[in-house]
Amino acid sequence: MKELLELMAPCHFGLEAVLKREIQDLGYEIGSVEDGRVTFLGDEEAIAVANVFLRSAERILLKVGAVHAETFDELFEAVKALPWERYLPQDAKFWVAKATSVKSKLFSPSDIQSIVKKAIVERLKGVYGIEWFREDGAQYPIRICFMKDEAVIGLDTTGESLHKRGYRKLTAKAPISETLASALILLTPWKRDRILVDPFCGSGTFPIEAAMMAANIAPGMNRSFLAENWKNLVPRKRWYDAVEEAQDLVDDRIETDIQGYDIDGEVIRAARENARLAGVDHLIHFQQRSVSELRHPKKYGFVITNPPYGERIEDRANLPELYREIGAAFGRLDSWSEYVITSYDQAEKYIGRKADRNRKIYNGMIKTYYYQFIGPRPPKKRNGEGA
Repeated sequence: MKELLELMAPCHFGLEAVLKREIQDLGYEIGSVEDGRVTFLGDEEAIAVANVFLRSAERILLKVGAVHAETFDELFEAVKALPWERYLPQDAKFWVAKATSVKSKLFSPSDIQSIVKKAIVERLKGVYGIEWFREDGAQYPIRICFMKDEAVIGLDTTGESLHKRGYRKLTAKAPISETLASALILLTPWKRDRILVDPFCGSGTFPIEAAMMAANIAPGMNRSFLAENWKNLVPRKRWYDAVEEAQDLVDDRIETDIQGYDIDGEVIRAARENARLAGVDHLIHFQQRSVSELRHPKKYGFVITNPPYGERIEDRANLPELYREIGAAFGRLDSWSEYVITSYDQAEKYIGRKADRNRKIYNGMIKTYYYQFIGPRPPKKRNGEGA
């Protein structure tokens, strides 16, 4: 029987339920769900599968242990007591890539990083019987997160964040991340046989992520991960198997109606190029068009969008008129569902409708609202046909 490992997947605050469902759909048992993190159990293969297939996770961490520490001496001894030799070979290049602390007596990230590194070195000196480590082998970045004097320590199996799918070479101002876009789409009942329009598509993230879902393209299929070189923990064959499975599942010959609009022609050209790099340009129709021109003859479609909201792009004085235009466009799309992520707290007022649901989500350090205006369901299909 394969040994079960405890894996941790950080995500955007407010989207833990989406990630939990994704992990369960892969067949793994959930350990715990906390703010911004889902812990689950899996074998060595799960490290590869989670990195390749999860759309809403930021990275996959292999949990080494949890410690309680209120002083640096306590932290040193607790970290030193962990079985680091189980994870770090003698030639491992290891460092504490990130330390965070919330409501804890130990709050200096640089000091936490330094003490943790020293403790690991002392542990491995005794295990390997050497005084100096070359650190010229595979990379094993370490992350430690303190919350109320309890610290969770994990090895970063991913490397560059999972939102780095590899397709977004050209970006517009203030782009939404790929992982956040995917999670927001997964929060809706949209399926590939339904229309999806983003009238503020920017670099194309919403339409591209939707098209990848429609074609069943795994988000991590065309990139590399740090743990591919962890031969002591994850045999290389596990990565080959995960990618091969992902390739077998792709079906990009489907028909879709996914559209992206933006008022800026240069931005639209960038979105088209990003879609090409993602392998889904044939599934998306991009067009230079303002939100005031948003119309569609078909019913039961979806708008999923990230309009400007003042902090980073436009002067807030321009927002009331912009959101009035959004509201007017929504009014022309009877029977549609509209989903808007914005930090503009007056959005409902100027859109002219109260959202059916409103979920708070942190986009970086910005508190945003995911306004959900839910339309009617289409009639059930009969005799193989339907709306």
